[in-house]
Amino acid sequence: MKEKVKVLFVCMGNICRSPTAHGVFRAMVRTAGLEDRIQIDSAGTHAYHVGSAPDRRAAATAAARGIDLSDLVARRVEEVDFEAFDYVLAMDQENFLSLSDICPRQHLDKIQLFMDFAPEMRTREVPDPYYGGPSGFDRVFDLVDAASRALLDDIKRRHLKV
Repeated sequence: MKEKVKVLFVCMGNICRSPTAHGVFRAMVRTAGLEDRIQIDSAGTHAYHVGSAPDRRAAATAAARGIDLSDLVARRVEEVDFEAFDYVLAMDQENFLSLSDICPRQHLDKIQLFMDFAPEMRTREVPDPYYGGPSGFDRVFDLVDAASRALLDDIKRRHLKV
């Protein structure tokens, strides 16, 4: 059997958007019974919050929708991640460019904007909710949920033949 498909979600500090995506996608993978075939992680392009738990507002929004983020801890993207992961999914254009700057050339094709999986949402970016109110975290969750469903379908079709 093929090695696991590995997915890395990336935002700036790894405390709002990417851990939300990590938790939502992990729950979908678990529900689909594919935990042994898909590996999930999240990271940030900046080291602002390394070692921190997800933002309390992101965790509360996720918990209200049945997603637990309590075991996640922020880390920074490392060069080895580009070798290790099949999908390196940026939450916005700024982080896409940051990832492209540090990625070895042979792995540039692994970097994608996460929202490109959900064109029906009519945005290519998951906006940073950090400085806004609660509605921003709800919007992030809705975007991440839609893109995660499409990502799982893509992985099943292209890699798992499910």
